[in-house]
Amino acid sequence: MSAAKRRDPFRIGDLELAAGRAGSGELPVARLVTGNRVSIPVRVLHGRADGPTVWLSAAVHGDEVAGVEIIRRTLASIDPRSLHGTVIAVPIVNVHGFLNGDRYLPDRRDLNRSFPGSPNGSLAGRIANLFMTEIVERCDVGVDLHTGSDHRTNLPQIRADLDDRATRELAVAFGAPLMLHAKLRDGSMRAAATAAGATMLLFEGGEAWRFDEHALSVGTRGVARVLHQLGMNNGGETDVIDPPLESRSSSWVRARRSGISSLHVALGDAVTKGGALSTIHDSVGKRLSVTRAHRSGVVIGHTQHPLVNQGDAIVHIAEIHRAATETPDDTQSNSKDTS
Repeated sequence: MSAAKRRDPFRIGDLELAAGRAGSGELPVARLVTGNRVSIPVRVLHGRADGPTVWLSAAVHGDEVAGVEIIRRTLASIDPRSLHGTVIAVPIVNVHGFLNGDRYLPDRRDLNRSFPGSPNGSLAGRIANLFMTEIVERCDVGVDLHTGSDHRTNLPQIRADLDDRATRELAVAFGAPLMLHAKLRDGSMRAAATAAGATMLLFEGGEAWRFDEHALSVGTRGVARVLHQLGMNNGGETDVIDPPLESRSSSWVRARRSGISSLHVALGDAVTKGGALSTIHDSVGKRLSVTRAHRSGVVIGHTQHPLVNQGDAIVHIAEIHRAATETPDDTQSNSKDTS
């Protein structure tokens, strides 16, 4: 019997990898005003055996650094010699924002509202187009890693189209505490990737510019479970986990008065409609208002900033729809992907 055919090398940017090897390369983006080149760093693990091609991405918003660490931990646990398929890791998509400590690009555009982009458009559009043509269009599945923004922290969660069977199976396999059925938002990576035929999960957990160990652990183990579910990494996570809670509707509770907020709830807490979420005092201790839940559900996000203005978002509550193991129905979600 003849030997099995060896996989073709994988080529991306300035990188060419033989099967069973790992390597790092760059995708040139633009030049700074100083003339220095800016490139998106890429790490590829090209398995010996055939299988899916999966991308892992982080720092689409430049201040969301937790995903960079999740990708580092994930890659450290994978041996390309035993990998089935190929993993393309893009730990810093928004290099300009990452260097400047900014969520956005220098032109103040949100990269995650600029997909699929254009090769002749704005800087954001060009980066989005590069990511689509070099990464998404050669992949079957993607996991994009995010955190809360603007002094907010998020419960580890998956946001995805839970009415799509393949997406739902991967969302359940990821094993985050909660999965949220989120409508596609124009200009987002998830909308553009879905239109291109890829299956995509968006992970949220922790806060910008911080390493939340719980979120890091959930994210790292979740990615490993997805790779295992796809048959790519037989050494990945196989532990038994509780089915995630499922939500199809979520909203923020906002401050009724300006002042100093003291939270009474934490991420993952169950709350009932009318229950106290925070108390707002003025600077000399006079109580101004009590912020109460407008629905029953689970706390999936909250502000980390004690100083609030009237109308500021304080607590994010997700209404629990059903156990994740039940069959999807035609219930419509009013939640949108705000990452």
